[in-house]
Amino acid sequence: GFLEDGILVQDRGRIRLRYLHSPSFPWDMAAVLPTDLLYLRLGLGVPAVRANRCLRVPRLFEAFDRRETRTAHPNAFRVAKLMLYVFIAIHWHGCLYFALSARLGLGADTWVCPNASRPGFSRPLRQYLHSFYFSTLILTTVGDTPEPQREEEFLFVTAGFLLAVLGFATITGSISSVISNMNAADAAFYPNPEPVRCYLRAQGASGRLVRRVARWHQHLQMQRKLPAERAVLQHLPRGLQAEVAASVHLPALRRVRLFQSWERSVLQQLVLRLQPQVFGPGEFVCRRGDVGHEMYFVREGQLAVVAEDGVTQLAVLGEGLYFGEISLINIKGNTSGNRRTANIMSIGYSDLFCLSKEDLAEVLAEFPSARAMMEAKGRELLLRMGKLDVHAEAAAAAVAQEAECRAQALETALEGLQTQAARLLAQLESSAFKLALRVEHLECQLRR
Repeated sequence: GFLEDGILVQDRGRIRLRYLHSPSFPWDMAAVLPTDLLYLRLGLGVPAVRANRCLRVPRLFEAFDRRETRTAHPNAFRVAKLMLYVFIAIHWHGCLYFALSARLGLGADTWVCPNASRPGFSRPLRQYLHSFYFSTLILTTVGDTPEPQREEEFLFVTAGFLLAVLGFATITGSISSVISNMNAADAAFYPNPEPVRCYLRAQGASGRLVRRVARWHQHLQMQRKLPAERAVLQHLPRGLQAEVAASVHLPALRRVRLFQSWERSVLQQLVLRLQPQVFGPGEFVCRRGDVGHEMYFVREGQLAVVAEDGVTQLAVLGEGLYFGEISLINIKGNTSGNRRTANIMSIGYSDLFCLSKEDLAEVLAEFPSARAMMEAKGRELLLRMGKLDVHAEAAAAAVAQEAECRAQALETALEGLQTQAARLLAQLESSAFKLALRVEHLECQLRR
């Protein structure tokens, strides 16, 4: 198809007409002309009759470019394409070498291709392999070749060496660009461990800490974890970001029991605000008494609720569980406030979703039913933990109800004042209109 005013046209008739009027159509027609039939008249020794096939080279490059943008392994495709170019260059060079040898005389000297009198060279395959091998030695400049004897041979070898210099420069540049592209792609997805490693060495950190940091970076690359997910998707439009994030994270988010009854629209808003985080073995996600600014959802791995000694495990949190929501929701009667109520430590490598307090408040403000459900879950958890003061909750509810009554009274009084102000304004306008009529009447009498 083709684009017309931003719309993809896939109608075959319109595509056919557009192609017939395109500049590439005559070249494609010339490339597929059956010039092979000239072999019947000229014989098989004139391969130049098929030279029109070279007109399809631009189409070949176009196909390579399209495949490179669609394949899942673009770097491997670039290397394979480069090797194909190398083989084609050696093949053509070998054909020119054999043609020059046939013109000078096969077996005339040690440089040209041997003739059929030499054992094994009566077969065309052996002659081709010798020509291909000889051209490989010339173009790669790795091996001794027979010394040229004639001017044509000197010119051919010199041209081959110059082509080899240019070819090796191109190959080296292409391979280096492929490697740099691979490194750039890794740097875009995964953090570079070298700056952290150099910083720790410069500050004299212990070897154990350096190894922990190195193992964390290795885990990210081996398990394909992307901590900088927002930076990767930032150039996509918001709607497409939501679709990509939902396709990747929504199944994991639906395994969380808290969200199983929530609407899909709420989950899509949450998915856009989730921040993946990976914690290593023995690393504390949060400690008791810390101020809570985010809540966590367990995507993969296991975490332990440990006692104050940091060793005794009170409970184990697995996939689909969540924690930290009590510090983010203002539940009336919560004696711990916005402080953490437990020590959470990662047993192995844990993959978590992090949701900040601001993002959660923004989502819950748009969906009151989800907020009420989350507050109910938090209140139930506080009751089990003994962290909910029922009397303080009742007092806070009474204060809130009294404030609501006062607000309603103020609204009623404000409505009354607005009604009185409207009446006074109407009376003022009526008085001003009557006064204007009286003044106009007096002016008329004065003029008479």
